[in-house]
Amino acid sequence: MNPSTPSRPVLDCAGRMLDLSRPLVMGVINTTPDSFSDGGTLFRGDHLDPELAIERARDMVDAGAAILDIGGESTRPGAAPVSAQQEMDRVLPLVERITAELDVVISIDTSSPQLMTEAAARGAGLINDVRALQREGALEAARDTGLPVCLMHMQGEPDTMQAAPTYANVVDEVGAFLEARVAACEAIGIPRERLLLDPGFGFGKTVAHNLSLLEGLPRLAAAGLPLLVGLSRKSLIGKLINREVDERVPASLALAVLAVERGAAIVRTHDVAPTWDALAMCAALRSLQGND
Repeated sequence: MNPSTPSRPVLDCAGRMLDLSRPLVMGVINTTPDSFSDGGTLFRGDHLDPELAIERARDMVDAGAAILDIGGESTRPGAAPVSAQQEMDRVLPLVERITAELDVVISIDTSSPQLMTEAAARGAGLINDVRALQREGALEAARDTGLPVCLMHMQGEPDTMQAAPTYANVVDEVGAFLEARVAACEAIGIPRERLLLDPGFGFGKTVAHNLSLLEGLPRLAAAGLPLLVGLSRKSLIGKLINREVDERVPASLALAVLAVERGAAIVRTHDVAPTWDALAMCAALRSLQGND
């Protein structure tokens, strides 16, 4: 990607402003029964419990989340796709409830053009697409919402992406893909100022690929667009230090700090309170260095 001075813009997310001059926390709320870490935790029996969901959202905002990322399709390795209608049925009621009750930016974790459009009409402020607007109609839908968009790299699809991921140079290839998607967005009328990038840790990557991407984040940040990273409780932690999913918080915090030190602007996490503390310390150090 062409190097330039990394920027820290203020993003207009449907009237709520995100100041990226300091690292921000994005809390994960999955309305799915099968997401890898928190799938099913908001369910009572076979159905999503809206009271559990709004309580989770409120707790995350109170703990420091600037963004809540709401997803209705599991994208864990091996996950099967769901219909656009099923996604909307899971997600839209919660978007409406959070919009009415909480002062927070709502991010929609979706590749569905229909859900992008409907969620924006109900108060969502950010689109977070693991497929980088490659589905038919997604570019147009995202453009027409007027919302900022996070473009993520994924090799393959969730049901097959971890079968045998290969790269000649993972940092170069991820960077080239994201650059091409930025160009596609600009060509259709989504301005660069509305774009964020996510290298897609764990999405079609081995442990070695993930570590190379973490080390190479400054090269991706040099494109000048804000970086969003999702390393929370990922399988690379289990593979590297033999921790089960519910034992991965300390390592997730270490990865969050390393990512921010290398240029990440937003950290997506299941564990908002400790992540906010960790990033607050990063911000304090940056502030001290800025006063020297």
